[in-house]
Parts: sequence; C-alpha cells; structure tokens
Amino acid sequence: MIVQLTGTLVEVTPSRVVLDVAGVGYELGVSSTTASALPHAGESGVTVLARMQVREDAIALFGFATREERALFDHLVAIGGVGPKLALSVLSTFSPAQLVDVVSAQDAPRLATVPGVGKKLASRMLLELKGVFAKDEELAALAGVALAPGSPAGPPASSTDRDVVSALLSMGFTPQEAALALEGHEEAGASTLEAALGYALRRLGKGA
Repeated sequence: MIVQLTGTLVEVTPSRVVLDVAGVGYELGVSSTTASALPHAGESGVTVLARMQVREDAIALFGFATREERALFDHLVAIGGVGPKLALSVLSTFSPAQLVDVVSAQDAPRLATVPGVGKKLASRMLLELKGVFAKDEELAALAGVALAPGSPAGPPASSTDRDVVSALLSMGFTPQEAALALEGHEEAGASTLEAALGYALRRLGKGA
C-alpha cells in the first residue's frame, strides 16, 4: 500500500498531479483544494499523502495535502454510491473544516450543491458521516473533539477553534496536541482567532 510519495512535481492541475519519484512518474487524482495547496510544477522534495485503489482493470492513486482530507476521502468512498471521483468532488467543494460544519448541521441542501450529489444521496451521506469525527483520530481535533478512545463525543467546536486547529495541523502538530493546546483558551480571554492561536502556541512552547 502506498501512503505517501516524495519527489519533484512535474504537473499540477485542479484534478491531478504528476510526481517524479526517483525517475518514476506517478499520476495522482487530487481535489482542487490539494492542488491549490501544492507548490508550482518543478518544485522538488514535495510530499503528497496518498491512497491506492486496486480494481480489476486499473490501479489508481489519489493524493492529499493533509491527513484530514485523506481521512475524509476514506470515509466518503466507504459510502455506497460514492466513488473516488465523487469523493474528490466533495473535497473540492468543501475544505475539511467546512465539511465538518455541513455534517454537524446535517445540511443536505448544502451538500447537494456538490456536482453529482443529489438530495437523496446527500441525506444518506450525512447520515453515514454523522459521528465519524468522534471515532476517527485524525478528524477528532478538527471537529473539536478531544477524546480518549471510547469516550463520548463533546459539543461541536466553534469556527475559531476549527480555524486554530487547522493552522496548528498545518504547522505539523498532531490533532491531539492541537486540541489539548486549545483547552481553556476562552476562560483565559483568548476568544479571537489571533489570540486563540497565540494561546495555543504558548502552551505548545512555540511562542512568547
């Protein structure tokens, strides 16, 4: 199983990238979100997280800029009627944090705005995705759930919390570190995005 690749970006489009790894070119299907997060073609030392799907007629690779997006892809393709292309369409329409909002609100009309997702499929997807954030370690912090395995889910996080968590994850911190670093920020008066991020970084020892 290929879970990540590091090499030189040969081509970047909104739906696919080509990565040269030691002289071998790998084509990966991507969301527009991941495509926009990657550097320009020609950049070396680029790491893309991956998922490989083996079918009777083909072996396909899909790439992701973050672990959260890859985890959501895994959950989406596990839903009946949702293939890799439709999963990438969902992830092109919504960032992981936005998809958390959609699922938390069980907002079927909003999910149905994704090309290829009708109202019936949207409702079924929301039903199957409900609760996954409390069970998936890589998605728990994004949804503001700081849990030990088997613990019940807490209330949804605010948009500020989710934005701070996303920023911390992009800096390389784990979901658990991000969630723990944010604990108590509102009581400390750090209610804005900038203040909450500074509070979390101080607790992580990365800021004054």
